Amino acid sequence: MKWLESIDWARILSRENGVAALRVALIVVVGLAFFRVLGALLGRLLGKRFSEQAPMIMRKEVSYAGWVAVLFLVLSELGYDLTVLLGAAGIAGIAIGFASQTSVSNVISGLFLLSEKPFAVGDTISVGDVTGVVLSVDLLSVKIRTFDNRYVRIPNESIIRTQVTNVTRFPIRRMDFAIGVAYREDVARVEGLLRDVARRNPDVLDEPEPFFMFKKFGDSALEIVFGVWFVKTDYVAVWNSMMRQIKERFDAEGVEIPFPHRTLYAGAATDPFPVRIVETAPARPAAPGSPPSGDAPG
Repeated sequence: MKWLESIDWARILSRENGVAALRVALIVVVGLAFFRVLGALLGRLLGKRFSEQAPMIMRKEVSYAGWVAVLFLVLSELGYDLTVLLGAAGIAGIAIGFASQTSVSNVISGLFLLSEKPFAVGDTISVGDVTGVVLSVDLLSVKIRTFDNRYVRIPNESIIRTQVTNVTRFPIRRMDFAIGVAYREDVARVEGLLRDVARRNPDVLDEPEPFFMFKKFGDSALEIVFGVWFVKTDYVAVWNSMMRQIKERFDAEGVEIPFPHRTLYAGAATDPFPVRIVETAPARPAAPGSPPSGDAPG
């Protein structure tokens, strides 16, 4: 082919170019390996003093810096004038900076998250209407896996500006149950039954002891809040077992859980509305050939 014949193979395969290519290859291989090892060592050192996301962010920062450094070394080895390149990079950096203010804000927010440590990888957090397990904390965003196995990416800036609830920060939690009982029930007896249910549940902790509060006189029931303490990993088991056991115990003891009632009352000066129940027997079917009901025979 003509294009192959036009290539100066002697210049390309010359000793000088071969040595230059070997130096470039060594710079790339050794440089990237060096920064990879450096990132791993710094991540290991940070992992001993900070949360799990600190090594992840450090490894990525060192990796990005390593790629940039290797690129500049390769260009310098190939004979490019870096002063011109740096000047152009400065102008381009200003333009990119204005265009990527959101990304810069996310990076700065990620550094704040790293220093403040409101949560770590593996924690369950709630951000707005999203609740899930933290998969990673990166320079720009936090990745979360929800309980129905959805992947959610939340920018760091949004997390800094939003209220974040760390559900699993502490080893134990309290679960509150809103319970309503009929007005005729003895509140002290209901409290004793609830405490006995909690005492018999193997997933409920004895210390701290259960929490009981007579909340208010509701429209249709006496409203009670009953809370039990449990290990954070037993959330679903405690919820299901306590709900079932409270219902079964109330049924066995004859404690009424009322549904909403509405009573119409016009005041003390008037009589109650009269209510009359009228029973009507179903009409018997007419015999064949008989005249219709209400029609006298002629």
